[in-house]
Amino acid sequence: MNILVTGGAGFIGSNLVHLLLGGDGLPEGLIVDKVVTLDKLTYAGNRENLARWKGDPRHHLAAVDICDGNRVAEVLKEHDIDVVMHLAAESHVDRSIDGPEEFIMTNVVGTFRMLEAFKQHVIESGRAKSSNYGKGLHEGGNCLFLHVSTDEVYGSLGADDPAFCETTPYAPNSPYSASKAGSDHLARAYFHTYGVPVVTTNCSNNYGPYQFPEKLLPLMIQKTLRGESLPVYGDGSNIRDWLYVGDHCRGISTAAASGRPGETYVIGGKCEMKNIDVVKALIETVRELAPEVNVGTADELITFVTDRPGHDRRYAIDPSRISNELGWEPLETFSSGLRKTVQWYLDNEEWIDAIESGSYRGERLGIGE
Repeated sequence: MNILVTGGAGFIGSNLVHLLLGGDGLPEGLIVDKVVTLDKLTYAGNRENLARWKGDPRHHLAAVDICDGNRVAEVLKEHDIDVVMHLAAESHVDRSIDGPEEFIMTNVVGTFRMLEAFKQHVIESGRAKSSNYGKGLHEGGNCLFLHVSTDEVYGSLGADDPAFCETTPYAPNSPYSASKAGSDHLARAYFHTYGVPVVTTNCSNNYGPYQFPEKLLPLMIQKTLRGESLPVYGDGSNIRDWLYVGDHCRGISTAAASGRPGETYVIGGKCEMKNIDVVKALIETVRELAPEVNVGTADELITFVTDRPGHDRRYAIDPSRISNELGWEPLETFSSGLRKTVQWYLDNEEWIDAIESGSYRGERLGIGE
């Protein structure tokens, strides 16, 4: 089948493209003929993330904004797309606080454009007239729209609250999470109103290779290596459920291959940790893997800074459904995933340098300064 990955030049998207084309760990039943990466190539989109597939006839990169419905429709038709895996989104909470409009446009309007274009595509291509239309891929279905979202749509948990699951009520607390909640509701509506075969996934905090350096782990890795102060919000006791990006991509592909249209599957790493403990573990891992660097101690490096507005206290996911129904489980512990992540950044200094200098976009960004 031909698969379109929106946001495929970004962090999670590029890891997903590598999985789809590399094949290692791909679930049975997801047979990939072609992958089309559709990406606006904003600050977080990087062609170098996909350099491995340059010249491979199975991969095509289309520099297209998901809000441009006409161009999206052209790409769907040109490449005869069967499956859309929709990851494109503005995702940095701090940026959404400073400038929420872009998040509404990309995450809400962009998702609407994608759903509308896909709906028209399956009609015009004749897929909607097939007796297999609307079925899951494992049931012989001929198309699918896989919508990828976040656990932040569920709001904040108390210390003793049960973890998020598929029936947790929505309670977003930031412009980012509110925009993602809106996109989730649109995906649900297109299934129930128009019969578009949609599967939704909501994931916990991802980490791993190719993550843009504004996010917690890659930012802290670079600052640790340089001996710079590590800013931690509040008292560092905010809790997140950490999910290695490779495990998440296997979860996405598993939901696409075996999920039931109209259903939601939450994907988590079964790894709740306080932010302060994450940073301390990161420092120790950098000390271990880069012994030639004079890395300071946690007490020397960590600085607590004013908490950001609306900072959710705790996220946690109960992935029992995708585990019990579809057979997915995370393979990485936080320790093993963190070692892989730190080692990747140590081995890919040129990738970091290109982002910090702005050369990957032809401008200077000043990340990490």
